[in-house]
Amino acid sequence: MNAATAVTLSRRIEDAEDVKRLIIEKLKYAVGKDPEHSVRQDWSAALILAVRDQLVDHWMASTRRAYEQDQKRVYYLSMEFLIGRLLKDTIINLGLEAPVREALTELGADYDEILRSEPDAALGNGGLGRLAACFLDSMSTLGIPAHGYGIRYENGLFRQSIHDGWQAEEPEDWLVTGHNWEFERPEVIYNIPFGGEVITTPEGKAVWHPAEVMLAAAYDTPIAGWRGRHVNTLRLWAGKPAKRVDLDRFNRGEYLSAMEAAVRAETVSRILYPDDTTEEGKNLRLRQEFFFTSASLQDLLRRYLSSHDDISKLPEKVAIQLNDTHPAIAVAELMRLLVDTHGLSMEVAFQLTRETLSYTNHTLMPEALERWSLQLFGSVLPRHLDIIRWIDEQHLRTAAAAKRTLDLERVRIVDHTNGQGVRMGHLAFVGSHRVNGVSALHADLMKQTVFQDLDSLYPSRILGVTNGVTPRRWLHSCNKPLSDLLIETIGEDWIGDLEAIEAVAPYAEDAAFRERFRAAKHENKCRLVAEIQSRVGIHVSPDAMFDVQIKRMHEYKRQLLNIMEAVAQYFAIRNDPAADWTPRVKIFGGKAAPGYEMAKLIIKLINDVARAVNSDPVIGDRLKIVFLPNYNVSTAERIIPAADLSEQISTAGMEASGTGNMKLALNGALTIGTLDGANVEICDRVGRENIHIFGLTAEDVANYRISGYDSRAVIDGNETLKTVLDAIGSGVFSPEDPNRFRAIVDRLSYDDYFFVTADFAAYLDEQRKVDRAFMDKEDWTRRTILNTARVGWFSADRAIRDYAREIWNVETPSAKEINQGGE
Repeated sequence: MNAATAVTLSRRIEDAEDVKRLIIEKLKYAVGKDPEHSVRQDWSAALILAVRDQLVDHWMASTRRAYEQDQKRVYYLSMEFLIGRLLKDTIINLGLEAPVREALTELGADYDEILRSEPDAALGNGGLGRLAACFLDSMSTLGIPAHGYGIRYENGLFRQSIHDGWQAEEPEDWLVTGHNWEFERPEVIYNIPFGGEVITTPEGKAVWHPAEVMLAAAYDTPIAGWRGRHVNTLRLWAGKPAKRVDLDRFNRGEYLSAMEAAVRAETVSRILYPDDTTEEGKNLRLRQEFFFTSASLQDLLRRYLSSHDDISKLPEKVAIQLNDTHPAIAVAELMRLLVDTHGLSMEVAFQLTRETLSYTNHTLMPEALERWSLQLFGSVLPRHLDIIRWIDEQHLRTAAAAKRTLDLERVRIVDHTNGQGVRMGHLAFVGSHRVNGVSALHADLMKQTVFQDLDSLYPSRILGVTNGVTPRRWLHSCNKPLSDLLIETIGEDWIGDLEAIEAVAPYAEDAAFRERFRAAKHENKCRLVAEIQSRVGIHVSPDAMFDVQIKRMHEYKRQLLNIMEAVAQYFAIRNDPAADWTPRVKIFGGKAAPGYEMAKLIIKLINDVARAVNSDPVIGDRLKIVFLPNYNVSTAERIIPAADLSEQISTAGMEASGTGNMKLALNGALTIGTLDGANVEICDRVGRENIHIFGLTAEDVANYRISGYDSRAVIDGNETLKTVLDAIGSGVFSPEDPNRFRAIVDRLSYDDYFFVTADFAAYLDEQRKVDRAFMDKEDWTRRTILNTARVGWFSADRAIRDYAREIWNVETPSAKEINQGGE
């Protein structure tokens, strides 16, 4: 045995004694504390470092295997990776929970408190970022050599607090105690150019002379799959200045301006989604997207060329997935690198680029597909604008040759009409060999709406890959009571193969199992009751129905419809308090973008209604309304296992897929929702009798968009709806400012783009059916068990297998091999 092997073996955990030894070692030599003077944060750091050590051997072995077998690699480019806390997830994936818990107990530390002391990584906001995190977990579980690439945000989106019912944004300081999972890579630095001009040499070669160059510095976090057999890398980029201090200016006493370049460089990796309602915000947003995309492409090309000589074989060994339009600039940047750095022709570079890239679309809203003005784009990325114009010309030749009746201006990447801008969704579509929607409905609607013309030109390019969630995080880790019951009943194969969870379906008819299933839910609800009391000071009953809507605040997600129903129910209870009401706790969580005033006003409305309802002695425990601030992954891990009802009530045709709907159904919540996104497929799999569907369909909405919709007539024709809106608009819930919510009422009365009024009556009717159903405990539990049993198909593992087969051309092991330990 050589010395290196001896060191490796000494760090391997076999039992609690090994854990204790490694924690003490990390406390002393990495944290610099002795146990007697260590605080909870010190114990957390030491435990993370000890567990991280367990990943390193697997991580290096995974990397070596990829090189030795010359495996094709997948690179997942995303502005968000909402990874949450990693400690518990990693401990469970490595099978170390029992010895770690025992060791900490013997050391006098509380395992659960230490887990809670780990900061949530502020690297995302909503479903887009959590999907990326689930996909990293699944790629590692399936043994696919992969890198996630994103930005190491110093402050993330923002920390949300609620002041007098209003959202307040504060910097998220998740990195203040360091990120103990990451490895800084000071040797991995790339130049990122901006601005300047492009000069054409006498030989006809375009040469970019940037006005500014900053640096991208790499930080790596290992991401383990189930059982830890394969470990992939999340590589995040931090902005650094090429020159930290202008010494001449500093010596002249111009101290602030001397640091200007450093501040400008570091700003690019400081905040997720800066407010882009200003030109400065737009500029920063574009710079961010190019910054991480360029660094990632330079990095993966370096890695490819370290073991391959022929750049023309790139698509055979590299698959690049663009997670939404944020990294769409990769089309032009990969071409720039292939042409300007590696000397390929534009034609060959474009062919290789398209064969390598694929694009996931997450929205049907045109404004979310991103569009940059020509002036801004040309000033920030002049070389890329030239390349995009070249791509656009090739694309137009294809369109002209197709001899179809098309408005060529509508299919152009560079829009020359009044808007005059670069359409990033079009760029991603034209520059990719596959474009996927994230549910079956979404893929169909892409062909009918935002990409209709492009689909007619490239008819085989769009396909659907329905999203999925990782069962390791979203059941096994976050819901121990239910996970333990499932393992005892059907074994643990479902953890590595979620579709195996269907084996629990027959137990829905077993009264004893139903009782145990209810007990698991009740335990989770009691835990959430304590959380609500601790965080917002509201006491709720665990025996009430927990009605949950947790997602980013947006008008199309229709938190407004939910709170309007709560107002209607509030008035109904007040009018007849002696009736047999089903007790309900409505739980909201989600952030509004800083510049999105209507979404912020809806948060205020929720909190104002909650203030009135929760303090009304006539209502008591019949109805409670809770808004939990700063919704994040850790909060979701508390709420989802406790939910009875899952609100998935977006305007039909506007939610691409959703993943919260999958997590909640998996954890035994019934869904109330529209036939939108993946709700359609969930309905098909759990059965229409085990889900509560209401409202307009996507086809209905599309028809109204054409024929027109008179919301005023609908309001006048529905007394309950009129009463609700009159109360909101007249200041019943805001007596100190009676006109506070007039903008909401006016929006619904004259421009109800999201069809809240159209679906109000059907939603109320379905909610009353939910009330009656909840009172039949046995049948409700039977239906929740069937939801858990039948949503196994909505696994991120299945989704990644679909990507691997349909898009990336990568082989994956079978579920049986995963559960039996095969690579």
